[in-house]
Parts: sequence; structure tokens; C-alpha cells
Amino acid sequence: MTRELFQRKDKQQFLDLLEARGISDKRVLKAMATVPREAFVGRDLVDSAYRDSPLPIEEGQTISQPYIVALMTEAMQLGPDDKVLEIGTGSGYAAAVLASIVKQVYTIERYPLLADHAAERLEELGYDNVAVLCGDGTLGWPEHAPYDAIVVTAGGPDVPKSLVSQLVIGGRLVIPAGPDQHRQQLLRVTRVAAAKTQTEDLGGVRFVPLIGEEGWSESEAKWR
Repeated sequence: MTRELFQRKDKQQFLDLLEARGISDKRVLKAMATVPREAFVGRDLVDSAYRDSPLPIEEGQTISQPYIVALMTEAMQLGPDDKVLEIGTGSGYAAAVLASIVKQVYTIERYPLLADHAAERLEELGYDNVAVLCGDGTLGWPEHAPYDAIVVTAGGPDVPKSLVSQLVIGGRLVIPAGPDQHRQQLLRVTRVAAAKTQTEDLGGVRFVPLIGEEGWSESEAKWR
């Protein structure tokens, strides 16, 4: 059996797994089916692209487990005309999934190497509705605010106020947060009024630390 057939089989198995684990939004499932995850991992990991596990990328970071990408994407309750901000571009995989569902994606990555590689990869693959910025994601991207939804792919000690302020009224922020850098709770924070939010706990998760002015400091992240 060729590598292509192996990948096709693995991809179908992982799509079946997503549905079995409760992912039901058809737009999310379609995006997960169409985005080529193998294009967002290193050549030595292509054969592992459709395993339901995180995989290492440059700068000591990871490409998230597919189920978690699907779960967080579904939790944002997205529509086709939405404008979304992603914090933590990584390889660009989750941005591509979002770009397959919504009108426009803005994504911020703190590591210049990752930001450059993701921007190049997304452009080569034809995702022309994604803009990539290298910077402090905890402060958001106010120039393009407000956003219908924001997703954070790293765990912060708390919910950054700057991100909440960049949501439309009714907008959703999905973020792993909590005092333990090694385990967080996945939260959906809905901005129900200018100065009022509603928070839902979606369960325990584990992400790399969210570093920035409204996240963990470099010294805290290194020390832990």
C-alpha cells in the first residue's frame, strides 16, 4: 500500500474518531477533512500527521492534537461571515482550519521563525484569507478588532482583558487558563455586554504556556 493510501486511511480513521468523540458541527468536520495536516508537520512526521496526538514543531512548540483543534473550533460557534483572531499560529494548521470556515482570520505568533514559516505555508496552500503577525498575542490585534471569535492556543494564568475587549458583543473567546502551567481548564468566555462576560468550563486540557504581557512572563515559563 502506498504512503498516499496509508494517509487516506489514517485521515478517515481520525475523522471517524472526531465524530465518535462528539464533534458534530459539519463545517468543522469538513474543514478537518479538507485541510492537509501533513503539509503542516516536518517531513519526518508526515506518516504521523493523522494520529490524534500533538506533534513537535520548531522552537520547542507543538501542532495541537486534531481533536483539540476541532473541539476549540467548534466551541467558537463560528459562522461563514465571521472574523476570527487566533493567538499562537504555530505551524499554521489551526489557522487553515479556521480559514476554511470563516471569512477572515488574523493570527499572531510570538516566534518570528514560526510566523514566517506559517505565512509562507498558508500562502503556498492558497489560504488567502489569513493574515499573520509576529508579536505579543496576549495584547491581541486591535487594528482589526472587533472580532466575532478569538481562540488562544496556549495556556494563560488568567483570561487576558485585552482579548475580551476586542470581542464584539456576543463574541466568544476560547482559551485554556489556570494557575498551573502544566494543566488548564478550557474556557469559553462570551462577551454579553460591554463590561460583562459569561464563562463556561469545557474541561481539562494541557497546553504550552501563554507568554506575554497579559500571560506568563519569560522567567516564569522557564522556571517552571
